[in-house]
Amino acid sequence: MNSTLTFFSSPAASEEEIMSNIKIQCIAIIGKMNNPLYIKNFTDTHPDLKYHYIAHTSIDVIEERISAGPESADTYLGLLYAMEDLAVYGYLTNTRVKFVVVLSVLDAVIKNADMKNIFRKIHTAYINQVCNPFYNLDGKKSIVSKKFIAAIDSIGKSNSEDISKI
Repeated sequence: MNSTLTFFSSPAASEEEIMSNIKIQCIAIIGKMNNPLYIKNFTDTHPDLKYHYIAHTSIDVIEERISAGPESADTYLGLLYAMEDLAVYGYLTNTRVKFVVVLSVLDAVIKNADMKNIFRKIHTAYINQVCNPFYNLDGKKSIVSKKFIAAIDSIGKSNSEDISKI
């Protein structure tokens, strides 16, 4: 499997220019019953409603991939789809909780290793949330923990500047 996804790459662009064009726009956590547990918008260019729409359409793509393919050990789903200047990546936990990351890419090369690292950080933050004895794992309420929100904000904001500094 190729470890690099080329996304509208132009030969004239340098690697530094390419990496500066990749920014996390949104991180979404979707429950096993396809209910949104947490959706964070890291930009002012698109309204929150657009990212809710993207998260819900990602559910369809994830469910399609799960039903079409054999059970695999790799929970990283890769690029789900692209629209306009956004690329949508997915990750599925073993408890069927879905993570969706939306990137703004204008002219970029995105390495799967970088995306897996971002999803690993999100999964660690989610595991820390689930280990909280006061968190209702089967609940349909949104995650409101200040510690979880700070962890996701840290992931989104640190990687929004430059995804290669993960």
